[in-house]
Amino acid sequence: MATPDHAAHKILATNRKAFRDYSVLDRIEAGIALVGTEVQSLRHSHANLTGSYAKVEHGSVWLQQMTIEAYEFGNRFNHNPTRPRRLLLHRREINKMTAQTEQKGLTIVPLSMYLKKGMVKVELGICKGKNVGDKRETLKRKTADLEAARAMRQR
Repeated sequence: MATPDHAAHKILATNRKAFRDYSVLDRIEAGIALVGTEVQSLRHSHANLTGSYAKVEHGSVWLQQMTIEAYEFGNRFNHNPTRPRRLLLHRREINKMTAQTEQKGLTIVPLSMYLKKGMVKVELGICKGKNVGDKRETLKRKTADLEAARAMRQR
């Protein structure tokens, strides 16, 4: 799947630690099943993706450990902030994700959450965990790019 064009979408939450801790191999856009006041809370950007992950169970994908704060103007029917949420994907995408997580030992991590044409979407990354050496290499590459850009500006 192609990565979404974030310039046309309102970004609700991002998982910046995912790019530090994982190497993203593939990206998939998924819908998410929400209840009542969750959408209102998301529109105010009261979501946290840090530490969350997706898990394939019984033929469907569930987003675990994601926090959507309770809607401040809600009533007694407010949602549970850390409940598991079902992701809406095609069967072939679920089968592909299942094969990659079971055979290759990869992880499914949410990278960002955004509004697209009024619908809440989640960008999932099929990721491989980085070890300490990989993190150092990424940091070296980033500092080299910054120094090169700085040198170009000074010329």
